[in-house]
Amino acid sequence: MCALICSDCFTLQEHVELHLEEQRAAEEGTYYSNHKSRRYECPLCSVVCSNSFSLQEHVELHLDHGASVKWSPDSDLKLARRLHEEEEQRRKEEEAQQEREEFKKLQRQFGLDGSGGYRRQMERTMERAVARGLMNPAEFHSQRAEMMESLASGVDDGRTRAQGVLRALYEYYQTEARDCVHVWLSSETDHYCSSAGDKGWGCGYRNFQMLLSSLLKAEAYAPVFSGTVPSIPRVQSMIEEAWNEGLDPRGASHFNQRLQGTRAWIGATEIYSLLTSLGISARIIDFHQPTGPGDTHPRLFEWVKQYYCQSTRSNRIPPRLIQTSLPPLYLQHQGHSRSVVGLEQRKNGTLCLLILDPGSSLSDTRKLLSRDTVSTAVRHIRKFPGNLKHKQYQVVAVQGVLSAEDKRVSRSCVRVQKCPLSWTPCV
Repeated sequence: MCALICSDCFTLQEHVELHLEEQRAAEEGTYYSNHKSRRYECPLCSVVCSNSFSLQEHVELHLDHGASVKWSPDSDLKLARRLHEEEEQRRKEEEAQQEREEFKKLQRQFGLDGSGGYRRQMERTMERAVARGLMNPAEFHSQRAEMMESLASGVDDGRTRAQGVLRALYEYYQTEARDCVHVWLSSETDHYCSSAGDKGWGCGYRNFQMLLSSLLKAEAYAPVFSGTVPSIPRVQSMIEEAWNEGLDPRGASHFNQRLQGTRAWIGATEIYSLLTSLGISARIIDFHQPTGPGDTHPRLFEWVKQYYCQSTRSNRIPPRLIQTSLPPLYLQHQGHSRSVVGLEQRKNGTLCLLILDPGSSLSDTRKLLSRDTVSTAVRHIRKFPGNLKHKQYQVVAVQGVLSAEDKRVSRSCVRVQKCPLSWTPCV
């Protein structure tokens, strides 16, 4: 349009816009009367636009992407394609970044982020207590030494254990809860609650400790066990040993063959694999969908009743209160697990599970041991059908000692049963 040389593209763009404004004024009749016949030709290439506004947009496109690039009929299409490809690449990178963040979040949630396991979490908790003035350095070093000694032995230190729970429940039901026509209780079981070292992820390990505390007291399982309850890090190494024997290769792959030094959550299949490696016969019963109104699981309650009734199979009416020789049941749902140690049947036919939760504090559990507080404490362990409304539940049931042949067969599959009332096996 003129011979002016500008120092940069922004100055050039402003200068061209001045020319275009003059052209618009000319269109309005200021300079040209026959504006309909005017050609709006690009000063940078040979294209002719239909009006000044189209010409302005076209020139700005040159300036944005380099005036030295020669325009061709396909240049706009190529530019659009390139911009689309860049946008698509940017979207894919954002999605990949979001996936990485979600994966890291899941790793942190399930304890697989490499942030340390039981020992490191306990140390951090004690360090924070020192920083807040709740513990002096001498206490810190003393408790840390005790923890290291316990971990080296592989035996749980018993700090979170409450003994005599089932005995206390038996004494309670002898005189109380007269609205129950039948009460079944598991064999004597110790309650293990979470500690500072496993808070937020240790429920599966604590429930195994409860189950094991019952098995250790039964003569039928005496040849299998050494007589001690292992610590959580030791339970982790025992599960790894089960994987090394060939049990549950899919589960082992999920954890990258490693549990020690992590805060990984475990579930029913890890408990099954561990019991099998120890020579204990077990099965997993999968209540894979609700079977009652309001997303409840009445079949789960009926199955638990069948489990306890196997101890009183006879033609006569069972007594009101029965403490069986059966071990507790490991109950798993999404995000948490607990131990079923008994069952109530009310006069109206309603069934109620008695459940010990690793998430309950030691002080709350000890309320079951006192006659002054047991009536209130029992309310917290009662779970009616309306209290269990997760989509899916799994139960691990112990059913004896494995023979050598049974143990060999159990290596090849995890024995899961669906539709518990019809006993349809599903591997």
